[in-house]
Amino acid sequence: MLTRYMAAVVAARTGDEMSGPALLVAGLAATGSPLLGASLLAGLTVSAAVGGPLLGVLLDRARRPGRLLACCLLGYATGLLLVAGGVGRVPGTALVALAVVTGLAGPALTGGWTGQLPLVSGPDRGRLARATALDAMTYNVAGLAGPAAVGVVAAVAGGPAAVLVSAALLLTALPAAWTLPTRTPRNHPTHAHPTSDLPAGNRPNGERRRFGGLSSPVRAAGAVAREMAAGVRAVLGNRVLGRATAGSMVSCAGAGMFVVSAPVLGLELTGDSSRGTLLLAVTAAAGLAANGLLAWRGGPRRRNPSPAWDATLAWSTALVGAGMALAAMAGTALVGAYWIAVVAAGLVGAGEGPQLTALFAVRQREAPAGLRSQVFTTGASLKITSFAVGSALAGPLSTQSATAALLTGAALQAVAIYVLLRRRGWRASAGDAGTGRR
Repeated sequence: MLTRYMAAVVAARTGDEMSGPALLVAGLAATGSPLLGASLLAGLTVSAAVGGPLLGVLLDRARRPGRLLACCLLGYATGLLLVAGGVGRVPGTALVALAVVTGLAGPALTGGWTGQLPLVSGPDRGRLARATALDAMTYNVAGLAGPAAVGVVAAVAGGPAAVLVSAALLLTALPAAWTLPTRTPRNHPTHAHPTSDLPAGNRPNGERRRFGGLSSPVRAAGAVAREMAAGVRAVLGNRVLGRATAGSMVSCAGAGMFVVSAPVLGLELTGDSSRGTLLLAVTAAAGLAANGLLAWRGGPRRRNPSPAWDATLAWSTALVGAGMALAAMAGTALVGAYWIAVVAAGLVGAGEGPQLTALFAVRQREAPAGLRSQVFTTGASLKITSFAVGSALAGPLSTQSATAALLTGAALQAVAIYVLLRRRGWRASAGDAGTGRR
C-alpha cells in the first residue's frame, strides 16, 4: 500500500509543481506579457490559507478521507483546465477569480496526503518515520520533475499543453486516493471524537461524530467552524507545534525569495535566465539526495530520535540560510562566479530536504490523532501563503539585483532559526508533559 501511495503522491505533486509554471507559460504565450500568468499563479496560491483549515476538518471527520482527497484532485485538475481554456478568451479578472477558487483545494495535494500516512504505514513508529522521510522526498522529486516537464512540453507543444499534462498527472493519482484505507477505531482510536486529544476547554461542545446527525445546516456550519478553531488551537496551544509552524512560515517566505531570484541571478552571471532555472533544479536534486540519506539512515542518529527532529529542523534552516548568503555573494561584482551559485543552490537544497522531513516528523509526533489532517493542511496552507508573500516581496527587490533579494531571504532564515530555538512563548505540548521534556 505504501508503494502505491508514494507513486500516487509523486504524480499528484508533480502535477501541482507543473501547474504554476504551466499557467505562467500559457499566459505569456497568449498575451505576450508575464502579468496575467503571475496574477494567475498568485491567485492559485493565496487562497490556500482558507482552504487548508477547512479541508483539514473535513478530512479528520471523514471515515473515508481518501475519497475527499480524490474529489479535491478532480476539482483542482478541472479548475486548471478551465483557467487554461479561458486564457485569451475570458477577461483576466474572471480567470484570476477562478484560480483563487481552484487554489482552495491546493493544500489537499500537500498536507492532505501527508496527514493520511498513519493509515497507510500502520502504527509502528519506525515504519512511520521512514514513510515520513519518503513522503518528504516526493516534494523534491516533484520540484525537480515539474518545472523540467513544463519546459520540455511547452517547447514541443506550447504552454496550454503543459497545463493538460499537469491535469493528467493529477488525475492519475485519483484511483489511489479513492482507495486509501478506511479510518477505523483500530487504526484511528480517536475517530469517534476528533478533538478528544485536546484539553477539555479546547473541545467544541455538542458536535457529533458525523455532521449528518446535526439538526440543521446552521448547526453543521457551526460545528465545522468550531473544529477549525480547535485545529488552530491545537497548533498555537502546543509549544513545539507553534514554534515549528511559525519558523517554517518565516523560512518559506525566504524560500520564495530564492525561487524568484534564481533566474535573475542566472541572467546576471551568464546572460541567460535559463541558467537560473538550472539552479532550482540543483536545489531540488540536493534536497532529494539529502532526504534519501535521511530515509536510509532511518532518521537522526540519537538514542531518542524524537527530540532530535527539533534540532534537525533548526540546523537544516541554518543550512538554507548559509546557501542563500553564499548565492548573494556569488552575485556580487567582487565574485561573480556561476559555479559558486551552483554550490550555493546545492546547500539550499541540502537544507530544505531535511527541513521538510523534520517538520513532518514534528507534526506527526505532536498532532492530536483526531486533528492530524487539520494540523497538516493548516500548516501547508500557511507555508504556501508565506511563500506567495515572499515571492511578491522578492519581485521589486530582484529588479534592482538578485543579491538584495537573496540577502533578505538569508536574513529571514536567521529570523526563522531564532523562532525555532525560542523556549518561551508557547504552552508546553502534551508530549512534553508525558515524557518530562520541557
